[in-house]
Amino acid sequence: MAEHLGLHTVGDLLHHYPRRYAERGELTRLAELPLDEHVTVVARVADARVHTFNAGRGKRLEVTITDGSGRLQLVFFGRGVHKPQHDLLPGTRAMFAGKVSVFNRKLQLAHPAYELLAEESDAHEAAGTWASSLLPIYPATAKLESWKIAKAVDAVLPSAPEALDPLPDALREGRGLLPLPEALLKIHRPHSKADVDAARDRLKWDEAFVLQTALARRRHADAQLPAVPRRPASDGLLTAFDARLPFTLTEGQQKVSREIFDDLATDHPMHRLLQGEVGSGKTMVALRAMLAVVDAGGQAAMLAPTEVLAQQHHRSITEMMGDLASGGTLGAAEHATGVVLLTGSMGAAARRKVLLDLVTGEAGIVIGTHALIEDVVKFHDLGLVVVDEQHRFGVEQRDALRSKGAQPPHLLVMTATPIPRTVAMTVFGDLETSVLDQLPAGRSPIATHVVPAQDKPHFLARAWERVREEVAAGHQAYVVCPRIGDEEEAAGARGAKTGKGVKGASSRTKAAAAKAADDAGGTGFGADEDAGADAAGDKRPPLAVLDVARGLAEGPLAGLRIGVLHGRMAPDGPDGKDAVMRRFSAGELDVLVATTVIEVGVNVPNATVMVIMDADRFGVSQLHQLRGRVGRGSAAGLCLLVTDMPEASPARARLGAVAATLDGFELSRVDLEQRREGDVLGQAQSGVRSSLRMLAVIEDEQIIAEAREEATAVVAADPGLEAHPALRTALDALLDEERERYLEKG
Repeated sequence: MAEHLGLHTVGDLLHHYPRRYAERGELTRLAELPLDEHVTVVARVADARVHTFNAGRGKRLEVTITDGSGRLQLVFFGRGVHKPQHDLLPGTRAMFAGKVSVFNRKLQLAHPAYELLAEESDAHEAAGTWASSLLPIYPATAKLESWKIAKAVDAVLPSAPEALDPLPDALREGRGLLPLPEALLKIHRPHSKADVDAARDRLKWDEAFVLQTALARRRHADAQLPAVPRRPASDGLLTAFDARLPFTLTEGQQKVSREIFDDLATDHPMHRLLQGEVGSGKTMVALRAMLAVVDAGGQAAMLAPTEVLAQQHHRSITEMMGDLASGGTLGAAEHATGVVLLTGSMGAAARRKVLLDLVTGEAGIVIGTHALIEDVVKFHDLGLVVVDEQHRFGVEQRDALRSKGAQPPHLLVMTATPIPRTVAMTVFGDLETSVLDQLPAGRSPIATHVVPAQDKPHFLARAWERVREEVAAGHQAYVVCPRIGDEEEAAGARGAKTGKGVKGASSRTKAAAAKAADDAGGTGFGADEDAGADAAGDKRPPLAVLDVARGLAEGPLAGLRIGVLHGRMAPDGPDGKDAVMRRFSAGELDVLVATTVIEVGVNVPNATVMVIMDADRFGVSQLHQLRGRVGRGSAAGLCLLVTDMPEASPARARLGAVAATLDGFELSRVDLEQRREGDVLGQAQSGVRSSLRMLAVIEDEQIIAEAREEATAVVAADPGLEAHPALRTALDALLDEERERYLEKG
């Protein structure tokens, strides 16, 4: 349990709640099984047959189970056939657990574990483990089936009354919530749906309240920290910069700037999250905040997740500032400051010069990657840290940069991933949030279409024609792929096509490999290499940049100037990332075939079309981010989502949602509703992930907002929680040392 489910204590197990409940009379819906996931289903055996192959030497048992909504095939091979052949007779009812895969375009479970369920009339069963009228189905793994977890829970349930109740009595009674021991009994062994609902209401409050208390304590502690107030001079660098802007700021930019300037003027550190759609002008807002701090005598550092992005920010900021960025050089403008770039791949001499400019204060603004965090980097007076794309940084990295100020610097975190309000309250609860939701004037709309390459190959051919048309009109295109393609994994796959990789495989696997080889033609690339790589699963590996670039250059885009960009290329040099990006920006390349390194911050206004290959392998917010790279100029943008997924699949529904709206906040809700919350929180903050088992961040908006108010009031009245020992214990359990450090580092 510790190894596979992270359960170490009796308390952990009691808080490992059933994912759902199967009713005695009702069976789980087989019609809605998710592919590639471990599932537990309750169903009845409809049919069982043994097939032989290899001249009778091999045996395969195929069992069909049904639940009224659909049918599912179970497969057992070899020696594993004997016991299920004896147990799983038609009419038998059982729980089955395994990973859902596809064979011959049908869903199946290979070698599932199972537990027979006796019929209702069986007196022995009524007294046994499954006595409750609702069967709890636990989140399980291949090594630990749901029913084994249920038996373990039975063993520890008698100790539930010892659970400490973290909710203050007044709060619990005022809201009519169950005591914790009763909630634990009802969630694990409910007699009715009402039991489950009452238990859930109570346990959601626990999670929301304990987490919000942790965040309220962080905010309270931050408010006690000292910081240097940074007020811009009345006619200094910021005023000079604003006077040169060739456009007016949007209302949103002005409002958010005021919020930031108010925070910067206080004597405790700003902690602000700036959310803005791709292209809403976040960089401009951040730059004005940095200029305000430089005006007030401090320095500002901007931390970017990749070298490509750091260089891009440096280029665009120096362009926007003009000679105001030439501080320290001859003939600099009156209020100018130095703007420097620091990355890991810089030469020693250039690096020494930057380090010197930072320590003397000659450079007011530095833009860099993780290289900024190293011990050798010292600042004259660090006043503001701007973190771009927060979710790509470990907390330690942000913390190391913040510790470089004599006093804690102000912190501005930017993200282009729109985060619904409640997620922001849950995940970034210690940050105040500002949202930029207007697009600046001059931005063009982006049309998005799904291209079903497997069902309608002519749609894919048309997609490449569209790319050629855009290039002919003087524009440029991106083609994005999930993989780079120089990995060794293709070797095994190649073997499958030639037959080498299939030596000794069963005839079934060989047949599947041959079939996969036929199927791999869907998107038209890498059919040779990828065919049959995942033969039994009937899925090819994701398309790769190098294969696709080669295929396009020899096929549909022959004659166009095609460049390649991915994360494993050296940053510098004639064929390095920066050189390729510069050539694309300068219009020397027509098409850039890239991985998601272009996802964040790459700005080429002349690029109008993006084709995303295997689009179903990207998340909703990632697709939205990628799409934001086109339509950045005056010409309309076009984004084509290419997929081999069948029409009815959840993946296609997800792509349809992306095509249907350009509103990132709407999409982030779709994304959250489709994924389990833990993934969202896990991506955003590893520290919070395992603490939310019951709380659904979107549905429980009300509870989270109320819990935040209650927690803020409790902490304001009693910051040390002296009067709430059980709440302190719950906080210690939620925030083990690692997570406490996580929140500590903000």
